[in-house]
Amino acid sequence: MSEVAANEDGSAPAGVTITARVRVFPGSDREVHGVVVDDFGDSIGIPVEIGGNRIAGPARRWAVMLDDDNLMFVDSHDLEAE
Repeated sequence: MSEVAANEDGSAPAGVTITARVRVFPGSDREVHGVVVDDFGDSIGIPVEIGGNRIAGPARRWAVMLDDDNLMFVDSHDLEAE
């Protein structure tokens, strides 16, 4: 089992901390690289539902500043340390 698949519970993947270089969506055609700039940890919240309709999903755990200077928010299973 890969490191990414092993962390679908939201726990931090091995080596992923603030200031760590990471691969986002590793091994996919969407793979990008960057640096973790924030870890929202337990404060990621819960989804918002009204009358059975999901209005918003829970926030993503990690903020990653990509090498192209874009900011991306992702879940633990989307990251792998470089």
